[in-house]
Amino acid sequence: MRKYEDTYRHKGLRKKLMDILREKGITDEAVLAAMNNIPRHFFLDSAFDEIAYEDRAFPISEGQTISQPYTVAYQTQLLQIKPLDKILEIGTGSIYQATVLAEMGAKVFTIERQKGLFEKTRNYIFKSKYLNLKFFYGDGFEGLPTYAPFDKVIITAAAPMVPPKLLSQLKTGGKMIIPVNSAIENEHQRMLRITKNADGSTSEETFENFSFVPMLPGKQV
Repeated sequence: MRKYEDTYRHKGLRKKLMDILREKGITDEAVLAAMNNIPRHFFLDSAFDEIAYEDRAFPISEGQTISQPYTVAYQTQLLQIKPLDKILEIGTGSIYQATVLAEMGAKVFTIERQKGLFEKTRNYIFKSKYLNLKFFYGDGFEGLPTYAPFDKVIITAAAPMVPPKLLSQLKTGGKMIIPVNSAIENEHQRMLRITKNADGSTSEETFENFSFVPMLPGKQV
């Protein structure tokens, strides 16, 4: 069984990573503090232990990735997290992004469509620490209507469009952060922040380009 250790060296590397994120434009100190508190190497195979704090994505199982720390920080900063925010996350993956949200005091409902990745949540190292983090196996395009409405929605995969069912599960005044495929070039996605207005309409803000694995419908056994 893997032995999890968070050494002074790991903590030092994390601090350096936070400095890199600041240099890249991350200004939300609550986001940086949460990421500084979480041992990213715990979410990767032990073979990546020496390079876990480089600012880049790494492969995990089922053909998925753990996002680049800058991407995690960027999406989280755009969400404008407040303690006790009720957040729907589409794409649990390595559980790292969900853990950052939970560390910030949000109530997190995260969906994973890959059965293999979902099964790994049984051995989630922080299960007893983050009781505000709930895991679901399902189709991200469907969301979690039983638990709606949500204050915030975050999608951690490249969406072909803004899923209407997820918009319907967003509270009035709520925000969705979603990387949407460009109509011209599908290799990169434009990060959008969508706010739901009181009359049911939406306002859209456009941010930087990123590269995510695709958001796919249905469940993968």
